[in-house]
Amino acid sequence: MSSFKRDKKEEEDGGGNPFQNIEKTTVLQEARVFNDTTVNPRKCTHILTKLLYLLNQGEQLGTKEATDAFFAMTKLFQSRDVILRRMVYLGIKELSSIADDVIIVTSSLTKDMTGKEDLYRAAAIRALCSITDATMLQTIERYMKQAIVDRNSAVSSAALVSSLHLTKLAPEVVKRWVNEAQEAVNSDNIMVQYHALGLLYHIRKTDRLAVTKLVAKLTRISLKSPYAVCMLIRIAAKLLDEEDTGADSPLADFIESCLRHKSEMVVYEAAHAIVNLRRTTSRELAPAISVLQLFCGSPKPTLRFAAVRTLNQVAISHPAAVTACNLDLENLITDSNRSIATLAITTLLKTGAESSVDRLMKQIATFVSEISDEFKVVVVQAIRALALKFPRKHSVLMNFLSAMLRDEGGLEYKASIADTIITIIEDNPEAKEAGLAHLCEFIEDCEHTSLAVRILHLLGKEGPRTKQPSRCIRFIYNRVILENPTVRAAAVSAMAQFGATCPDLLENIQVLLARCQMDSDDEVRDRATYYSSILGQQDKGLYNNYILETLQVSIPALERSLKDYALNPGDSPFDMKSVPIAVIPTREEAEDKHKADGMIISSGPPKPPTVSREESFAEKLGHLPGVADLGPLFKSSEVVELTESETEYFVRCIKHCFTNHVVLQFDCLNTLSDQLLEDVRVQLDPSEGYTVLREIACPKLPYNETGSAYVVLQFPENDLPNSVGTFGAVLKFIVKDCDPNTGLPDTDEGYDDEYMLEDLEITLGDQIQKINKVNWGAAWDEAVATCVEMEDTYSLSSMSTLEEAVKNIVQFLGLQPAERTDKVPEGKTTHTLLLAGMFRGGIDILVRAKLALADGVTMQLTVRSTDGDVAELITSTVG
Repeated sequence: MSSFKRDKKEEEDGGGNPFQNIEKTTVLQEARVFNDTTVNPRKCTHILTKLLYLLNQGEQLGTKEATDAFFAMTKLFQSRDVILRRMVYLGIKELSSIADDVIIVTSSLTKDMTGKEDLYRAAAIRALCSITDATMLQTIERYMKQAIVDRNSAVSSAALVSSLHLTKLAPEVVKRWVNEAQEAVNSDNIMVQYHALGLLYHIRKTDRLAVTKLVAKLTRISLKSPYAVCMLIRIAAKLLDEEDTGADSPLADFIESCLRHKSEMVVYEAAHAIVNLRRTTSRELAPAISVLQLFCGSPKPTLRFAAVRTLNQVAISHPAAVTACNLDLENLITDSNRSIATLAITTLLKTGAESSVDRLMKQIATFVSEISDEFKVVVVQAIRALALKFPRKHSVLMNFLSAMLRDEGGLEYKASIADTIITIIEDNPEAKEAGLAHLCEFIEDCEHTSLAVRILHLLGKEGPRTKQPSRCIRFIYNRVILENPTVRAAAVSAMAQFGATCPDLLENIQVLLARCQMDSDDEVRDRATYYSSILGQQDKGLYNNYILETLQVSIPALERSLKDYALNPGDSPFDMKSVPIAVIPTREEAEDKHKADGMIISSGPPKPPTVSREESFAEKLGHLPGVADLGPLFKSSEVVELTESETEYFVRCIKHCFTNHVVLQFDCLNTLSDQLLEDVRVQLDPSEGYTVLREIACPKLPYNETGSAYVVLQFPENDLPNSVGTFGAVLKFIVKDCDPNTGLPDTDEGYDDEYMLEDLEITLGDQIQKINKVNWGAAWDEAVATCVEMEDTYSLSSMSTLEEAVKNIVQFLGLQPAERTDKVPEGKTTHTLLLAGMFRGGIDILVRAKLALADGVTMQLTVRSTDGDVAELITSTVG
């Protein structure tokens, strides 16, 4: 009876894993049974199963171990047991990439592939193609062609899928099977038709004309396989995105016609393709939205989920188009599937009116604890979008987020909430007090070190500017008492910022820092001693430079510069201004980075630090002759297109600015298949003061390949106003006519040719790097003693709003807005924009722009810079 109960319990637990405790050594020893004179099919099948299980669990076999097991396995071909034979095929596939001399079983597999036993043939094809190399493929080519058009659908599918894998190995051989693949497209079997289309597309995907013809041909016939139609829709959508024909294209008509297909899978694929086209208008979206709206009422949970998820994505870019589905989405809020309900609510949050926010938040609260962290993150992202859309609702949304923070959840979930609160604080000054209060309470129970450090950093930056800064101190000091060394060190830095910004709290902060100097961790002690010493000087200049303003240089570049200096020390001391500045990401880049890795500490190996754009360019430019002597790279501009994208030669330029020089990188693309370009270079007509030092040509530019040519220029000496200039540019090259199929030139002789490019500008922004000033006011006051000040007034008559003026000023000057002054409060007719940056050569710049709105925008611009010529350059360029 007790035995029966134990078996019953095992059954309830799922039976357990019979292979859980097997070891590789034991299994390899058991595999010697394969060499027995008489094969025991049942025993050998069990051993093979264990071996395959180990391999699929990631167990690594040595080459000798794999080879021994492989050759033992080949002895099993003498057995006629069907199950054992099919296990052998699987074993051959798994060991083919590890073992040596696997090619020895080619004849046996070929025999099974062409034999009469249908149960063997498909598996034999897959195994044979896994061991075949490029040299042997031609010997089985005839058999593969026959298998592709075989009447047995399993054999045909196996051959088609194997051919697809073989395109990586020998694409030229597989291209010769195109006739057989086209025949297979006409098969009555839905999977054969699907696999045949996949192979045909893969063979032709590099030839746009061939793909277009294939799609045009197949859209005129009715494919029986819904899978094939789905693939055809994806190919057509890709072609539509690449060309600029819009809704009038036959491809768009085909995708739209698929909305009326009898298969629900095809209908959804067509709707999904339409809503994801890059140039879709709201009018073109309408039929796809109607189909998705119908799916929202489907009895099938998969269709409801697919529809609401797609509508959720569409709501980001076309919220008005999704509004028609709001009633159907509200019906899904009570759906038994919580994933569907979550997506329905978050979609409504993106499309709903401000008046419906309170009601929707109450409905979310009823089930948010029942859904997974993944969907909670979706809810949080929707709340973030809502907070930016309806700033006045920040109180309701912030209270809801703080309640979510107190719930159980992983790091990704908690980080997304904290990041949303931070975003709300940054975008809405009215939400700052409440948001910081919620974050203060959260770090009392925060178990994630990375998240606590980020919040402490924010509290140090924003807390001193609140109405009652002392309220935050208790929460920060509690971290010093209760947390690990990493958090304690961050808390010390945050407290020091309060001491530097709030004079009335300085005495108390010094007492707390004195206690921290007794900490058990050396990093915490060192920070407390460092900050206490600086605060003791009571010098605002020291506060600003060593506590409030963080290090602006790129850390990897600083490490590299120090290493180079240590290896080759000069007579002069190390100059911090020679180190490239860390690039400040835009809001969009920061959002993308947050989506990519959030603040999540991976359980796997640590990721290498992200290399900045300037650092990656510096490494590439360092290999060019003479460029390494120009000094550190100061700034690389955004890409400037010098030709239209549809022209025969496509040229883009990136301007790399150094202290006294600029390197122009011209990326050239040859779009003519019957021409090979050689000695490709750009001839400039430089503006006054510039000197062309070197031209570096691209030696060869074949069809559809990008090559780079360079021009090294010296900035005008002692003439800063002329550093802003316009250059004429001509692309020069030698043309050799060639065979479009091979790319080989017809003759060794070529002829000179040239191509006019758009004029190229070196702007003020190209020579300025953004600097983030946390305490701009202190830096401005300090600059009175050390900087030259220039002031002028301008009429910006072409600009009708303060928002437009702010955006254009920031873009033109290339400076970093400070203290969120790039956001103009609603209804204001006056605004002050504060900017900071650094001119090439390490020259600091601070700019204050006072704007007033009347008939146009009037601007009073005040510039303070350590170099009077730079201040004059800015005021004269703006004028």
